[in-house]
Amino acid sequence: MTESDRRSPWPREQRLTTDVVIVGVGGMGREIYGVIRLLNARPVDGTSWRVLGFVDDHPTEPNVELVRRLGVPFLGPTRWLAGQPSTTRVALGVGHPQLRRETDQVLARYDLPAATVVHPAAEIGPDCVFQEGLFAAGGARVTTNVVLGRHVHLNQNCTVGHDAVLGDHVSVNPLAAVSGYCRLGDGVMVGTTAAVLPRLTVGRDAIVGAGACVTRDVPAGTVVTGVPARPVSRSAADARPVVMPAHGREDEVDHPA
Repeated sequence: MTESDRRSPWPREQRLTTDVVIVGVGGMGREIYGVIRLLNARPVDGTSWRVLGFVDDHPTEPNVELVRRLGVPFLGPTRWLAGQPSTTRVALGVGHPQLRRETDQVLARYDLPAATVVHPAAEIGPDCVFQEGLFAAGGARVTTNVVLGRHVHLNQNCTVGHDAVLGDHVSVNPLAAVSGYCRLGDGVMVGTTAAVLPRLTVGRDAIVGAGACVTRDVPAGTVVTGVPARPVSRSAADARPVVMPAHGREDEVDHPA
């Protein structure tokens, strides 16, 4: 992401009743639906979201049943989006960064704008700018002068410090801390309760394991764990619960502790 990619932090075109489709019936998609319900309960400037339903190319029956229990229809595979009006937004509920990137590429064929969904208890500070598709869960904190890329996910009670830059499809998991002046490349995952210390760079598609403390730069594609964080082999990381390339499967797995 370059400086020219910056966009206004609060897209005013969403300030009306907006149709939205959630992509992914897994836990992340259902969490996004929960935040949308809260936003509709306390609308800004009299605006609201109308959730048309969920789509998913590889749903599991248990997840589809959980969606139905929410009172929201399962619409079918992502091709359901074909022919939707250009005012329909998509909320990308895929937890794993690389799978989110792949799904984003699939959705590009439908040329629909992404929804930006920010929990009312999340805090986005002054001069923080982001591209479309941001999801910020309850308790997420972004301080000031922060740049966030496309489809960044900030999970419950995580923090992002001043002057940090997060690339496209980054995930900061619950209770994780990204310190000031950090640079996180596209597709980075920062695991639950992990910390990245100030002025460090974490390269594209790297994974910071749950509970790790990053004290030095992390090369692209590297998995680091522990305190201080050290690299582990991808094969060791892959021995953990499998992350399947499908929206409704367990794509929200937190990587090695």
